[in-house]
Amino acid sequence: MRVIDLTRLLPGAYATLLLANLGADVIKVEDPQGGDGMRSLGARVTPSHYAGDTTATYFDLLNRGKRSVTLDLRHPEAAAVLDALLAQADVVVDSFRPSTARRLGVDAARLRSRRPRLICASMTGFGQAGPYAERAAHDINYQALAGLLDPPALPGPLIGDVGAAMQTAIGILAALVERQQSGEGSIVEVPIHEAALAWSMFPTTGDLEGACYTIYQTADGEWLALGALEEKFWRGFCERIGRTDLVPLRHATGDEGARVMGDVRAIMRSRTRAEWLATFADADVCLTPIHTPAEVAVDPHVVSRRDRLQPDTITDRRTAPALGADTDAVLGRAGIGPEQRERLRRLRVI
Repeated sequence: MRVIDLTRLLPGAYATLLLANLGADVIKVEDPQGGDGMRSLGARVTPSHYAGDTTATYFDLLNRGKRSVTLDLRHPEAAAVLDALLAQADVVVDSFRPSTARRLGVDAARLRSRRPRLICASMTGFGQAGPYAERAAHDINYQALAGLLDPPALPGPLIGDVGAAMQTAIGILAALVERQQSGEGSIVEVPIHEAALAWSMFPTTGDLEGACYTIYQTADGEWLALGALEEKFWRGFCERIGRTDLVPLRHATGDEGARVMGDVRAIMRSRTRAEWLATFADADVCLTPIHTPAEVAVDPHVVSRRDRLQPDTITDRRTAPALGADTDAVLGRAGIGPEQRERLRRLRVI
């Protein structure tokens, strides 16, 4: 499967990374003047658990195993170059606002009118229509509008961006199955705002919170997370802390709930995190330490899973491509010869 990736920044890059990890040939089309804006974001990510790289940038992590082609989609001659790429592609993914996609000539309706078998996936902020369709926004805005930042707080994980990426990859895979049956491509539309809204459909931590589902501080200032929602887990927890009288009270509310919570907090502050982990080492109660990123990197399970991934599995460990590194190879295969490529370079199309 060949994917032409016209996206920018995190959501689209993660969607096509998922496809690349499954074996797709992902060709990342970037502006010749600087490329994807994420290339210039210098923040380092520590750690990159599965890649074994503790100093990678977000761009490195999101674009491993892809190929890079430079093409200025705004140039009048870019359309013919893109069409040559699409002639050999199964999927095209973009992340433009609807009006921008139309202006660049990469909207799904136009592309599929020329190539009916093409699967066109569009990741927009707010969809193709509606009052917000042309608004600029980022993950923090989608989460805010989805009610996920109430009470007001800075977001943690980029759940709108990542959720939309996953939905896009799933939609593309479904469209490929459909094409095997019908012979026709499809349009996959994923608004990131609606991906964030999906998270509000389910109970939040606040809805579940009680003595059986919360975090506890230990004597050394560290923290443990308890997820003993089921009676069997809560019972096992209460037995280990010596308070079997609390077994019937895992869902206690009001003053009684506050008393149970206070009692358990006091007990958990009586020992260090290491002592509690030793106490619960062989207990099946959903109790885990709250790890720092550095601790995640050396977690024995994470290390074990990373070591099990071999280069010949679906996870591609190649590095992210340099800007335009594959332009000649990809365009040459698409029928654009050396002389034409040189002319396009002089015109700054590629």
